[in-house]
Amino acid sequence: MGNLKRSLFSRNLVTVLGIIISFVILFVCYNYRINSSINPITVPYAKQQIKPGVQITSQMVGTTQVPPSMIDNNVLIYVSEVVDKYSNADTIIPKGSLFYTRTVVEKNDLPANIILDYPSGYVLYNMPVNTESTYGNSIYPGNYIDIYLKVETKSFPGRETTEENSKIMIGKLLSNVKVITVKDADGYPVFENLQQVRVPSMIIFAVPEEYYILLKKASFLRTYQSTLIPVPTNESLKDNPGDIENSSESLKQWINQVTVWKED
Repeated sequence: MGNLKRSLFSRNLVTVLGIIISFVILFVCYNYRINSSINPITVPYAKQQIKPGVQITSQMVGTTQVPPSMIDNNVLIYVSEVVDKYSNADTIIPKGSLFYTRTVVEKNDLPANIILDYPSGYVLYNMPVNTESTYGNSIYPGNYIDIYLKVETKSFPGRETTEENSKIMIGKLLSNVKVITVKDADGYPVFENLQQVRVPSMIIFAVPEEYYILLKKASFLRTYQSTLIPVPTNESLKDNPGDIENSSESLKQWINQVTVWKED
């Protein structure tokens, strides 16, 4: 009989303790949820309006406290997730706004990130290429190339071009040109995703305006069939790659001579 009473007492004690523990757990969880929904958290915000494609500096970012109810999975809650990143190309971040995952991107995610990668005073040049002229798609962003000009006589006034009077000239025009990006016909970077095979259609680089004009003149020759040819170099392997330079003063003078503007 005594054993039965002790057994019943033990079971009742366990039940009571279980109920007490359950109430304690519920109380703690309830208070945690209440405090989590009330206690503000510190998040970054824009101290000024930030235009599209701009690098976000620490001077542009402040911190403020907001209720957790204002925060969802799209809000960036750490300053480190914002500073030194870029505002998206299609986004203006208003002054006082929080930062969101869609509005803040890495530099490489900017559709037009190439505009950030060349010196002041330079001009972007887009050179048409194909798989053959890029040596089997072997010219990469960051590589250095020399640019050659191939010129073939098309015709002379009053005379047809024949095999006998046709002439071909090839010369190096520019040296030490750094490739910024290689894109396909749709404007997508060829090497952005190595799982996708993309055919190179254009090499984009930047040159001083004088050389940009020279390249344009060379590509627009009318009396001659002209082709600009990229040739890879090993400049990218050097500690101090050389500057862009004109490789042939005589070729430069010839291009300027045959493309000079003439008054009627």
